[in-house]
Amino acid sequence: MNENKEFKPYVPAEKITPEFTVTSIIMGILLAIVFGAANAYLGLRVGMTVSASIPAAVISMGVIRVLMKKNSILESNMVQTIGSAGESLAAGAIFTMPALFLWAEDGLCDMPSLVEITLIALCGGILGVLFMIPLRNALIVKEHATLLYPEGTACADVLLAGEEGGANASTVFSGMGLAAVFKLIVDGIKVVPADVAAEFKSFKGELGMEVYPALLGVGYIVGPRIASFMFVGSLFGWMVLIPLICLFGAETWMYPADVGVTIGQLYAEKGASGIWGSYVRYIGAGAIAAGGIISLIKSLPLIIATFRDSMKSMKGSRNTSDARTAQDLPMNVVLIGIAVMILIVWLVPAIPVNILGAVIIVVFGFFFATVSSRMVGLIGSSNNPVSGMAIATLLIATIAIKASGDSGITGMTGAIAIGSVICIVAAIAGDTSQDLKTGFLLGATPKKQQIGELIGVVASGLAIGGVLYLLNTAYGYGGTEVPAPQATLMKMIVEGIMGGNLPWNLVFVGVFMAIGLEILRIPVMPFAIGLYLPIYLNATIMIGGVVRMLMDGRKNVDEKTKERQSTDGTLYCAGMIAGEGLVGIALAILTVFGISLDLSGIVNLGNIGGVILMALMILSLLSFSLWKKQKNG
Repeated sequence: MNENKEFKPYVPAEKITPEFTVTSIIMGILLAIVFGAANAYLGLRVGMTVSASIPAAVISMGVIRVLMKKNSILESNMVQTIGSAGESLAAGAIFTMPALFLWAEDGLCDMPSLVEITLIALCGGILGVLFMIPLRNALIVKEHATLLYPEGTACADVLLAGEEGGANASTVFSGMGLAAVFKLIVDGIKVVPADVAAEFKSFKGELGMEVYPALLGVGYIVGPRIASFMFVGSLFGWMVLIPLICLFGAETWMYPADVGVTIGQLYAEKGASGIWGSYVRYIGAGAIAAGGIISLIKSLPLIIATFRDSMKSMKGSRNTSDARTAQDLPMNVVLIGIAVMILIVWLVPAIPVNILGAVIIVVFGFFFATVSSRMVGLIGSSNNPVSGMAIATLLIATIAIKASGDSGITGMTGAIAIGSVICIVAAIAGDTSQDLKTGFLLGATPKKQQIGELIGVVASGLAIGGVLYLLNTAYGYGGTEVPAPQATLMKMIVEGIMGGNLPWNLVFVGVFMAIGLEILRIPVMPFAIGLYLPIYLNATIMIGGVVRMLMDGRKNVDEKTKERQSTDGTLYCAGMIAGEGLVGIALAILTVFGISLDLSGIVNLGNIGGVILMALMILSLLSFSLWKKQKNG
């Protein structure tokens, strides 16, 4: 394509500017760890993560341009390249690996070692980067006009609008600081309850909200449409299914509740939460699994065409240019790196993967890395069916391992390890593609960016094991603090295939519910996640979505102003998510050491305090988005 050959990046190939510097590496590593840890905490609570690229970019601009008085857009780009790797690796890790902790709690296996978690994360992350490198010239350069990579292009736009970097960075930091205060009030000194609930005992339903800034931020970022589907899923579970289960089965016992405990007794002891945990959650799990597979099936034509086109593009896209902006890591380094990672996965005793598992990782890893790299270019990272890819891999791996004669806990842990590596590979490949697109538009050096991605992966990979261990030790996975929804689902899938005792009737209710939603063209995954998670959590996400809807729907405000204010809100919310995640991890450390800040015995503001605190959170969001520009003119 002639237009690709004529494309001129912002920084010309012949111009050398600071890029891969000590400053960018240190800042990138810090942000990779911070956003990785914060997103791990968020994902284990909510079941989704948010992109760290743009917040990392504005923070780097705020520090490099404003505090250090330097003017290097490529240095800021390197910071976001390294920093965003943490979020993607965390997303892949938390979807699967907590299942190993849950089996250990059940007494089925030993607790996974820190070495095992770290090696799985590192191997998956490094493979995700290395698998994508041979595709860069084909996807990023050759198809520049075809594959838009929306998040990568948006990040480049933010960096190009760097004159406002200082103000935008202060918005992110303000979100982090205020969210830290809100989180300390709720979960630290505990003078305000985490849940504000209203029970309807005669009806057996329940409504409520969680008073957490990160949930409000997630709702604002995902927007009213996705937030409403999640909330309706919860509404259906807590105000339809739970009352129906209590109405028709009050005097009966049904698996998986404890033997002999009737539904009526369960409700009397634990309320609607008890019915949700024992029954509705399995319906939600069936809906999520079906939704993931449906999204994968719907994407199959695109996936097959994507893989075919990528392979064709690679054949005719060998790099012959010596220009700085055309330099990739040498192919022999890439191939050696892939071989070393596969050997580590296969031969290191700490990772429970045999030769069959290593072959599955090579085949599916490269396939899904290729698919992920191209699909994020076509439809964006948020629409990339990574969960569907992970479920498909887990199904195939579990069936293959069982067919080989290993149907015990070793086979189950092996399947989760394979699924973990593939999930991380797909997430990191997509992130690497977006970052390389940003670099292509700005005129970055691909080789340096690729090394930056590897540094970000290693930094966050070394940290993620500690985060997972810490949260499990402090709270335990599967509880209210860190329900780990995806990992719990993956555990159920593996147990179900291996012959475990699952309530299949409930699971299939969810499956057919998902099929019905798909026929009606209602997005299955957000509804299913809403059904699978408590209503308190999704109600707060819905509040964030409503705030976004009201801001975006204003009349008599020009689109440019609305877009500016919306972006400020997104940055503030990204800061809130990071701030709550970091304080949550800090509180987990205090919990492990037996240190309590609890003042609820002295002061307890009750539900009124929770409502007031939520109102303050909304006001803080508006003050840094809607009212910020009015003050500045």
